[in-house]
Amino acid sequence: MATYTLNINGKEMQVEVDPSTPMLWVLREHLQLVGTKYGCGIAQCGACTIHLNGVAVRSCQLPVSAVGSQEVTSIEGLSENGDHPVQKAWLEVDVPQCGYCQAGQIMSAAALLKNNPNPGDAEIEGAMSGNICRCGTYVRIKKAIKLASQSSAS
Repeated sequence: MATYTLNINGKEMQVEVDPSTPMLWVLREHLQLVGTKYGCGIAQCGACTIHLNGVAVRSCQLPVSAVGSQEVTSIEGLSENGDHPVQKAWLEVDVPQCGYCQAGQIMSAAALLKNNPNPGDAEIEGAMSGNICRCGTYVRIKKAIKLASQSSAS
């Protein structure tokens, strides 16, 4: 066991865990930030997506020992009131069906728009290709990302 001081959602938080513990479990089990979901455990589905210094990463394969002082943002830290342009667009377009993958989808979309405020279809598809939606809401996801890009620009 080791003690880590992490920058999570703009706050310093301490955890005592094994160095190999994935950030997914640090967030969910040790810090009770349960918005980030477990999907596959092998970084292939995207349900566990968080931001590490603003970059979308899969938390199920990211050991806590690799984080250091980098900024970690979970879905809970994306916005205080659920008013991030991507979150608002998700609701306006009515993207979720079961909702399980949505935190990861939103985190990937937010990272895309941060780096590319006006992505085209190919860029959206490329950025979102690692996020699986079992309900198949891909058309609405793309529509919401385009809407969020327009909202961000205004």
